[in-house]
Amino acid sequence: MEDSKKEILVLYGEDYKEMTLRILEEADLAGQIGDRRKRIGIKPNLVSAVPASEGATTHPEVVEGLLVYLKEHGFENLVLMEGSWVGEKTAYAFEVCGYRELTERFGVPFVDAQKERPVTVDCKGMELHICACALDVDFMINVPVMKGHCQTHITCALKNMKGLLPNPEKRRFHTKGLHGPIGHLAAGIRQDFILVDSICGDLSFEDGGNPTVMNRIFTAKDPVLCDAYVCRLLGYKTEEVPYIGIAESLGAGSADLSCAVIRKLNQPDARAVLPDRRKVLRLSEAVDEVDSCSACYGYLIPALDLLDKEGLLQDFPEKICIGQGYKGKTGILGIGNCTREFAHSLKGCPPTETEMYEFLKTYRRQRETIS
Repeated sequence: MEDSKKEILVLYGEDYKEMTLRILEEADLAGQIGDRRKRIGIKPNLVSAVPASEGATTHPEVVEGLLVYLKEHGFENLVLMEGSWVGEKTAYAFEVCGYRELTERFGVPFVDAQKERPVTVDCKGMELHICACALDVDFMINVPVMKGHCQTHITCALKNMKGLLPNPEKRRFHTKGLHGPIGHLAAGIRQDFILVDSICGDLSFEDGGNPTVMNRIFTAKDPVLCDAYVCRLLGYKTEEVPYIGIAESLGAGSADLSCAVIRKLNQPDARAVLPDRRKVLRLSEAVDEVDSCSACYGYLIPALDLLDKEGLLQDFPEKICIGQGYKGKTGILGIGNCTREFAHSLKGCPPTETEMYEFLKTYRRQRETIS
């Protein structure tokens, strides 16, 4: 790995805009970009209409600091781009998460990737449909949230690029095993600089609701090394997140942390207490999942957590089926339109977390009454 791609800078604090300005100066982002005429793409995480304080989306203060830095260094050809997950409208997340005001104030256009034209790209042996906006930039800055994920354990630099896929391709990712396509996507969308929001990510659920305050941001130039570092921070082995190894094997970066230069610019006031990562695994034991989309499964796990807290998940009468693999099949209990042929099925693509919770609670109580 080139020496310039080995460094990871880490900074702690509570003034997120000023922290961003400081760390970008230290990283010499302007020097890395070079030509002021370059078209610069900025990709935050606006997976759903959830404020950043809930632990799911990128803090607008971080992107504000990035825009201030770029403008002050003479970069004007900027564009923000993102596509929320299936079932959520990007425009709604854009509004709720505070990005409309931000882009209007700085005069920076925003591209809704859900409305973009798809381009077929050969990603080192796997053809993927990628939004045109992702390929129309000279320098890509990824601003992901470091958080947990109920299907892949972690999500950060590599998986955040999934937001630059059209919705049908996002669904197809899950039918192809998720890890493989994410790994190959790293060969299709170049990441030139990563600015990670590790302020209060939800380390259990990708849709937020259980934020862990860490008050940290960090930068990297290698998305594979970045995600390997996230695994270390969250107590996973990189082998437990297969798409990291796949991306590395395709030449997208290196997962070898022994070669990394991790430079902390200051020290945290207190160490964050990480949540019990086994909770998601325990909750998922109530589920039979086959090729489910992130949004559908991402809403189900927190709904099960609510049931568990009320003592309603233990000895649940049936396995809860979910996913595209159940299309056209019959069964007893299912979540989402893919299980529409089941005897008891909750409609929606996806249903909301609250709808899932109420549906399953009602089903549980009806079964208890029958018994």
